[in-house]
Amino acid sequence: MSAPVAIVGAGSIGVAWALVFARAGHPVALHDPDPGRLAAAPRELDERLARLRAHGLLDEPVQTVAARVRTSGDLADALAGAVHVQECAPERVELKRELFERLDMLADAGATLASSSSALPASCFAAELPGRARVLIAHPGNPPYLLPVVELVPAPFTAAATVDRCEALMAGAGMAPVRVAAEVEGFLFNRLQGAVLREAYALVRDGVATAEEIDRVMRDGLGRRWALIGPFETVDLNTRGGIVSHAEKMGPAYARMGAERGQDDPWTPALVARVDAERRERLPLEQWERRVAWRDEALMTLERARRELDA
Repeated sequence: MSAPVAIVGAGSIGVAWALVFARAGHPVALHDPDPGRLAAAPRELDERLARLRAHGLLDEPVQTVAARVRTSGDLADALAGAVHVQECAPERVELKRELFERLDMLADAGATLASSSSALPASCFAAELPGRARVLIAHPGNPPYLLPVVELVPAPFTAAATVDRCEALMAGAGMAPVRVAAEVEGFLFNRLQGAVLREAYALVRDGVATAEEIDRVMRDGLGRRWALIGPFETVDLNTRGGIVSHAEKMGPAYARMGAERGQDDPWTPALVARVDAERRERLPLEQWERRVAWRDEALMTLERARRELDA
C-alpha cells in the first residue's frame, strides 16, 4: 500500500490535492476545522473524479479512488501515520504560523510538512519551529490534478533530505516537481504570471487594448504555444539559429520595452550564453528543424481539439 498522506484544509486546493494522492493510490486523510466544508468535500471530490473519468483521465472507477479519502475534523487523527502533510490553509502568515506549530507537534517525527502557499516562503511562518528542517513549500498549479507542476521551495533551514523525499513523493503521484533554488516571494509560477499581469494591466491603463483583446492575444496566440513549450523554447524555435540569434535580433527591442516600465534587466551576453547552453544541451541545432515540425504538428492537434470543443 502507498504511504498515507494528510491534507490540512478542505477548500478547493485541499480537495484537489486529495484527488491527486488518492488517484496515485495513497490513503488520504482530509482535515478541516469547518464541519460544513468537511461535509461538502466528498461530493466535490466525486464530481471532479467523475469528470476525469468521463474524459478518460481516470484509470479506476470513481468510487475506488474516492474510497481512499476519509475526512476528519480532528487534526491529530488526520495526521496519525501520515508520511506527508500538505497544508492548504488561507494565505495568512499568522494563521500558517499557528497551524505549523500544531503540525510540528502532532505529526509523526518523520513526516514532511509541506505548504501549498502561493507566495509566502516557509521562512515567514516556520523559522522558529523545532522541526523546521522538515518544512518546505510545495506550491501547485490550480487545479493540480490537471496542471501537474509543483514548485518545491526549501527555506535555508530545510534539510536536503526533506526536499528529496517530497520530490520523490510528488513524482510518484504523477506530478512534475520543480526545485526552486532560492526563497523569492511568489516563487516561479506567480512571478511569471505576475510579469504578464503587470504588463496586461498597464496596457489597459494606457488605452492600448481592452482586457478582452489582451485575453485574445494570450488565448489565441502566446497561450497556444505555451501550452506545449515554455518561453525559452518558444523563442529558440521562432528564430533560425536559436536563442543567440533571437537575442541579437530582439534583445534591444525588449530592453526598450522594459525601460518604458522602469525596468533595467538586460540580457547580457553571459546570461544569453547560459540559457543557450541549456537549450543546446536539450536541443542541438542540427535537430532544430525536426523540433519545429513537432511543434507545428502539436499545434495542429491542439487546434483540432479546440474545434471539437467549440463544436
